[in-house]
Amino acid sequence: QVHVVESGGGLVQPGGSLRLSCAASGSIIKIFDMDWYRQAPGNPLELVAHVSTEGSTDYADSVKGRFTISRDYAKNTLDLQMNSLTHEDTAVYYCNASILSVASPGSYNLRSYWGQGTQVTVSS
Repeated sequence: QVHVVESGGGLVQPGGSLRLSCAASGSIIKIFDMDWYRQAPGNPLELVAHVSTEGSTDYADSVKGRFTISRDYAKNTLDLQMNSLTHEDTAVYYCNASILSVASPGSYNLRSYWGQGTQVTVSS
C-alpha cells in the first residue's frame, strides 16, 4: 500500500540548481529517518544526505554547503535542494524512508521503502 515516488530530475548546466522531491503515500502511520542516495553508472550506491526522525541532518562531504535536505512532516514529503551542480553530481537519485504502515486492520509493517529513482544530468 505504501508508495514512494521521486520527481524533479532533469538536465541542468554546471553551476545550475535543481530541487528534487519525494512523496510517500498510503496507509502511513509514521515516517522515521529519510535519505537521499545516488548512483552513477559503474559506481556503487552512495548516501548523499540524511534527515533523522527529529529533523537533524547529515551530508556527504562532496555535497556539503551545496545541497540541503528537508522534510515536511504533515505532507510526508522529502526535498533535496541542489545548488552549484557539477558533472560529478550526475546520477540517478533515490529517496529512501523507514515507514510504519498499516497492512490490514490490526496488522502493521515497519520497513524501508525506495522510490524508483530520478535522473539528474549535469552537462553543458
